[in-house]
Amino acid sequence: QVQLVESGGGSVQAGGSLRLSCAASGRTFSSGSMGWFRQAPGKEREFVAAIMWSDGSTLYAISAKGRFTISRDNAKNTVYLQMNSLKPEDTAVYYCAARARHGFNRDRYGYGDWGQGTQVTVSS
Repeated sequence: QVQLVESGGGSVQAGGSLRLSCAASGRTFSSGSMGWFRQAPGKEREFVAAIMWSDGSTLYAISAKGRFTISRDNAKNTVYLQMNSLKPEDTAVYYCAARARHGFNRDRYGYGDWGQGTQVTVSS
């Protein structure tokens, strides 16, 4: 059974930084990809970034490009999301998700396993 545990959320002022972590366990993570999504109150869950376990290729949402960096540590089965220049509109619960199939997917339904989420609050 796959388990994904996020950490690193918190409250920060606009312009600040946070680093989220997602520790994965329960199967071999040498293939497939991992994604970060977020969901603000009253809004749909939206794609933020994704990374391939095999070669570290990345994909970003337009809102994240240039400010957020996704990375992975294969030895630790852990994925990170470094978030810089945070804005109040980045406030949301951030979820990591695991995709067993090859290739990226911006759609939440392309991911079979999800973490419990971690709150990120950015004040102006």
